[in-house]
Amino acid sequence: MMDGMTTRNLLRTCPLCEAVCGLEVTLDTEDHVVGVRGDRQDPFSRGFLCPKGASLGHLDEDPDRLTEPMIRDRATDTWRTASWTEAFDLIAARGPALTAAHGSQSAALYFGNPNAHTVAGALYLPALLRALGTRHLFSASTADQMPKQVASGLMFGDPLSVPVPDLDRTDYLLMLGANPLESNGSLCTAPDYPGRIKALRQRGGRFVVVDPRRTRTAKQADEHVFVRPGSDAYLLFGIVHTLFAEELTAVRVEVSGLDEIRAAAAPFTPEVVSGRTGVPAATVVRLARELAAAPTAAVYARIGTCTAEFGTITQWLVDVVNVLTGNLDSPGGAMWATPATLGIVRSRPFRLGRWTSRVRELPEAMGEFPVATLADEIETSGEGQIRMLVTVAGNPVLSAPNGARLDRVLPGLDFMVSVDRYLNETTRHADVILPPPRTLQSPHYDFALLAFAVHNYARYSRPLVPLDDRPSESEVLARLALALAGQQPEPGRSAMDSVDELVIAGMLHKAGMPERRGDLLGENTIEQRLDLMLRLGAYGEWNSAALPTPYGPLNLQVLLDNPHGIDLGPLRPRLPEVLRTASRTVDLAPEPLLADVARLTGRLSDAAPDVVLIGRRQLRSNNSWMHNVPTLVGGSNRCTLHVHPDDMSRLGLSERAVVKSAAGALTVAVEPNGDIMPGVVSLPHGWGHADTASQSVASAHAGVNANVLTDDSVIDVPSGNAVFNGVPVTLTPA
Repeated sequence: MMDGMTTRNLLRTCPLCEAVCGLEVTLDTEDHVVGVRGDRQDPFSRGFLCPKGASLGHLDEDPDRLTEPMIRDRATDTWRTASWTEAFDLIAARGPALTAAHGSQSAALYFGNPNAHTVAGALYLPALLRALGTRHLFSASTADQMPKQVASGLMFGDPLSVPVPDLDRTDYLLMLGANPLESNGSLCTAPDYPGRIKALRQRGGRFVVVDPRRTRTAKQADEHVFVRPGSDAYLLFGIVHTLFAEELTAVRVEVSGLDEIRAAAAPFTPEVVSGRTGVPAATVVRLARELAAAPTAAVYARIGTCTAEFGTITQWLVDVVNVLTGNLDSPGGAMWATPATLGIVRSRPFRLGRWTSRVRELPEAMGEFPVATLADEIETSGEGQIRMLVTVAGNPVLSAPNGARLDRVLPGLDFMVSVDRYLNETTRHADVILPPPRTLQSPHYDFALLAFAVHNYARYSRPLVPLDDRPSESEVLARLALALAGQQPEPGRSAMDSVDELVIAGMLHKAGMPERRGDLLGENTIEQRLDLMLRLGAYGEWNSAALPTPYGPLNLQVLLDNPHGIDLGPLRPRLPEVLRTASRTVDLAPEPLLADVARLTGRLSDAAPDVVLIGRRQLRSNNSWMHNVPTLVGGSNRCTLHVHPDDMSRLGLSERAVVKSAAGALTVAVEPNGDIMPGVVSLPHGWGHADTASQSVASAHAGVNANVLTDDSVIDVPSGNAVFNGVPVTLTPA
């Protein structure tokens, strides 16, 4: 009972960031959230809860979220509600006609990072892409993580084989450009990062953070090293050079390219890289020696290094150091998770640039083009010009580089459809918006994030609140796919069932067991797909080489019987199992990366700009869509420009400043901050909300869009990732 009210406590996984924390959600008799706390019986998160998770109820029932389809009248630029039938009929009439007239490449799909946190995004976006039949695929990955995946693809043969630090067993952790005490971690699924770092230090381990800011994470470290933004690759090359020069290497896995990486590192002496990074040569040497001498060690780098001009080289060198110090695929080092569900099994080595973009001829990576060229493809006429755009849970006007340009070109589209809970800075340009239901009305399983977990684990959550008369999020995407393909659901069947039956039949056929269709468990085809992926997975009962678990062979029923989640044990060595390279060895010297080293070398003597801009993560924020929750806005979660007091005095700044770059200019509130490196300023991402968007809280705390200052012509060459960190800017008093 709560205040005389009948309530019930239900369990689910938090879907708001990559930490996959278990939650205990309290609902009243009308299915309103009246409390959220961490699930203390979850074997992975053990009751940890951050401010975002605590606010899940506010986000789930945000009064500004859309609850019915919306259709825009272009002539008057006004919106009206519509029935689901009318909305899908309009899409079915406009979409196929447009691609029939202009070809399939006139369509494009963009999806944002919330899709990594939903069952619908994981299972139904492939069907949507197949329905469009286009190569114009864009996502938040090329504004965030593509360098890590490209580096992993080239080194290990599979871009989804991303090693993570074995946090719970390592003796030494070197972290670059990451702030997990505020972000909760990224490409490293680790609930309660603060507790794990504290445990590392309590067992006598050492924690070193390299960052242009003394972040909340850096303040918990044994040592913080300031580094000039965008120079992490030079620092890591200096470490690699030292490991070779002092004969500190201890390679314990099968590799190729050892001589080539030694030669590539030769010019990057500690003294040379010191001038570029601002890190003393003695510190570079000491870090190399400490990594080599530690009983176990791991190097981890994240978004601050990915969103820089040499992001892919940096991510490559992270794992080169892990290999050279004998810490790849070894307990306490960098290891691979063993997720419970069967994922994509790659039969051929990863390749870059199987096709190129039409305008700038940029190579694809993982089937995607860089979001930095989306505006080019919309704006430039000719065969293959994008005329129709579908966005799913994304706001690229705020998240893509040079977002102001994208805002200008989106009205030129012939047709646009958005699947989104909000009328926001991007979806306001759509012709149709299809809103998903409440978060708690959807099931949850972390298909993507558990592949990057620092401990093997699985948990499934059924919907906590029943659907009303609206379609599920999965049904919305499946029916959208059918509409764009000019098809209708089969009589008496949902679109979701139609898609799922094809997938299930294909998986069973590939596994050589089509007769097992009737054995699958689940209340619907989503659960049956999950059951099949569990049964065929690493611990599954239909896998003849299944790993043992305390729960027996896995299927859906095991997860349903253990709603707090199941502990599948610590990370285990997985080489050569995960390798898909042609040589079946770890490739230390992939040709595309060696080629990019020439570009890195050519920048060694560049003079450092007077001031550069970097981004900033915030504890109570995860991109633009959380800025409409009152409990998450205010306090430290504000859009201000952090400037070192010495720079404030030197540049004559006070309360506001004009920030200019090659791409644009902003006037922004200034906040003096002694934790940032002199010559560096910082703006958080995801702000710059428009007054015309129907998000009352976000509009009242609009802030400015830092991506007005980022240049969409500047990218990390191998991956195509946008460059948000190390942007040269000038500051003048406003």
